[in-house]
Amino acid sequence: MDQDLVLGIQPLGFPWETQDPFLFCVHHEDFFPRGNTDMGPAASLEGRNIGHDFTLRDGWRMYHGDTVPGFPGHPHRGFETVTVVRRGYVDHADSMGAAGRYGAGDTQWLTAGGGVQHSEMFPLLNEDADNPTELFQIWLNLPAAHKLAPPRYTMFWREDTPRYVTEEHGRVVVDVIAGPLAGCRPPSPPPDSWAADADNHVAIWMITLAPGARWTLPAAEAGLSRNLFFYRGASLHIGGRAVSPGHGVTLRPDIEAPLANGDGEGCLLLLQGRPIQEPVAHYGPFVMNSREELEQAFADYRRTEFGGWPWPRHDPVHPHERGRFARYADGSEEEPSNQ
Repeated sequence: MDQDLVLGIQPLGFPWETQDPFLFCVHHEDFFPRGNTDMGPAASLEGRNIGHDFTLRDGWRMYHGDTVPGFPGHPHRGFETVTVVRRGYVDHADSMGAAGRYGAGDTQWLTAGGGVQHSEMFPLLNEDADNPTELFQIWLNLPAAHKLAPPRYTMFWREDTPRYVTEEHGRVVVDVIAGPLAGCRPPSPPPDSWAADADNHVAIWMITLAPGARWTLPAAEAGLSRNLFFYRGASLHIGGRAVSPGHGVTLRPDIEAPLANGDGEGCLLLLQGRPIQEPVAHYGPFVMNSREELEQAFADYRRTEFGGWPWPRHDPVHPHERGRFARYADGSEEEPSNQ
């Protein structure tokens, strides 16, 4: 049975390889130092490739930022980004005029659709201690029918994200971001998302296993793609198969998957969904169905800039004292309930 359950094991690279309907996942973990008055690192940037700093040095990277780490304004079309922030914060701004600050358990679900520019900066808000930051950005494809849907973004605050907890065989905690689990139902995905149709069984679960804990991942429907990413821990057994940390596991979806964690806390990400089964043409920030559509995406961006950039700089951050919030394109604003 174990051979039938585990269909493949692959080392995690950068980014992580995923299966249709997902495009890939990037895991960012940076141990930033304390922040300065500009919300950047209170440390020398000498020797870094500023503007393209992806080399882990002293435990952190600046990415495309030159003052604050992160990703200044850049375009997308034809897919969705699901950004799950476990630690630290992200400042969002986009070409729709929307903005926000989220983190420490929040998730942003952005439908790029027909085209949007956005920035994702990592403000270092703590000036008295380090600013560890950990997030996952998952690229979820859109079907051809929704490739050019109106762009929009939605916040799933941590206060509204259900958490499944069991201590039957050691403590297991599952943060349920998409797809129901044992009565836990997360907020609804955006309406044009492949995940909005329950028949597609899209699931995004963050699983944390205490040392020695055991838990059985319930079976799903046949025909789905199902992947577990074991990104932190000492050892894990799935059925009778040993898995080392830093590996992704492709599972047969319609068989229960017994998980047995070894020493130390074990952390996993589950991605599951019905494949879209359409051609994928991917180049840089655009994901379409054909080369011709990609060329049109670049032409449209050169012509319209997907609405332009309404911010005075390409790497905007919000005031230091501002709490978590979301301001949408229609001008409405919300904050989490327990801020």
